[in-house]
Amino acid sequence: MRLAREGLTIEKPEDVIKNPITLEFLGLKPEAAYTESKLETAIINKMQQFLLEMGKGFLFEKRQKHFVFDEHNFYVDLIFYNRLLKSYVLIDQDLGQMQMYVNYYDRYIKQDFENPTIGILLCEQKSDALVELTLPKDSNIYAAQYSLYLPDKAVLQSKLKEWIEEYNDNEQNS
Repeated sequence: MRLAREGLTIEKPEDVIKNPITLEFLGLKPEAAYTESKLETAIINKMQQFLLEMGKGFLFEKRQKHFVFDEHNFYVDLIFYNRLLKSYVLIDQDLGQMQMYVNYYDRYIKQDFENPTIGILLCEQKSDALVELTLPKDSNIYAAQYSLYLPDKAVLQSKLKEWIEEYNDNEQNS
């Protein structure tokens, strides 16, 4: 409701990162299982639509960005830059490596005038409790659930009802 009254205001990374991200434009079948590389390839092949789905200010830099650290090779799935946040945005599906990727970018890639690097973990099913337990509170890493297709009408109506009730509860408590 605030968005309808005031429009989108960007103050922090959460204001730019969509969750969930709907990847219907990729044309993948919802019942099939996809490897990390197949999903990544589908995104690259439909980059314009993916950038529009991500939101405002995203610029694509590189796929499978290679870097060497301590004589080990690493590859970040997708590298973006958000010009509104003045921040690198790394997208990967590996929670175990994302913190290291973000730290690497913050320490060795980003410049002093840029804001801290943001990590987005693309998850087919997201558990906020698991993300909260796994990542440090100030990690600047966010899990974004993706779906290959919009949910059916009944699910959307149920979600809308839930959001309206949540909004009304917040208004009453204010």
